[in-house]
Amino acid sequence: MKHSVKDWILTTRPWSFPASAMPVLATFAYMTWVCSLYGMSIDWVGGVLAIVGIVFFHASGNMLSDVRDYKKGVDKGLSHMPLVNGSFTTKEYMRLSLTLFVLGCAIGFYIMSRCGWPLLYAAFYGAFFTLTYATFKYFALGDVVIFLSYAVIPILGTTYATISEYYYPALVLALPIGLITVAILHVNNTRDIESDRAAGIRTFAMIIGLKASVQLYAFEVLFPFVAVIATIMCGWLPWYSVIVLFALPKAWKCARVVLDSPKKGMETLVMHDAATSQLQLMFSLLLAVSLFVGAAI
Repeated sequence: MKHSVKDWILTTRPWSFPASAMPVLATFAYMTWVCSLYGMSIDWVGGVLAIVGIVFFHASGNMLSDVRDYKKGVDKGLSHMPLVNGSFTTKEYMRLSLTLFVLGCAIGFYIMSRCGWPLLYAAFYGAFFTLTYATFKYFALGDVVIFLSYAVIPILGTTYATISEYYYPALVLALPIGLITVAILHVNNTRDIESDRAAGIRTFAMIIGLKASVQLYAFEVLFPFVAVIATIMCGWLPWYSVIVLFALPKAWKCARVVLDSPKKGMETLVMHDAATSQLQLMFSLLLAVSLFVGAAI
């Protein structure tokens, strides 16, 4: 079957890319602010390529995960899924996933040629979790892997890509950004508790139960605002970063939908992972803008 470029792009689940791109962008902005404070130079090319590279890895990981879910029957009945409705084959998915993975590696090696081989540490673990996430998530470790691979590792990797050293104070961004990223996965697993149980897999949402899962989601999307304010008060972020509060109404709306889902039904959570991804985009973009402004003033 012949596929259009749009069809191929949609198989990668592009709506989820803010989960990976935004932490890198926010870290790039943070390093720009730090460099402005201390009169350091920053590698803009390395920062931009880090964003592109992690999106390639993310897209590759999405496709690997979809193939694994399809083979285990997790997506059974979801006719909109390309593998389920037969519009794409698993071989086509695997070919594109491998291509994207190789492209991500190529970008990583180029960045490494600019900043130094120690970047390999972050690149190795990023690649490792891309290839193994589909396995970890079935043993209730998906939330931990997502926090590491889309918060801690890319934050540290971006610091090295931009200033040729790991700048650990940048990890102040890991908690607020990482929690919202994990929430994208968590709401999906919360919605699928029963179908995942029927498929014989275990997720963290399944272990703690529906009531605790919806409460945890609310914490994951609301606490980041508290974390940012606390970080500003400690002097670790510029006061301009209070503009992230413009994303609070969106976060509250997301939390209310999930908190009400046990009464209104799990169907209300269909595509709520996409809504959470939009929150990540808004939150991280506002944070990045505040940091770029802080660097410019």
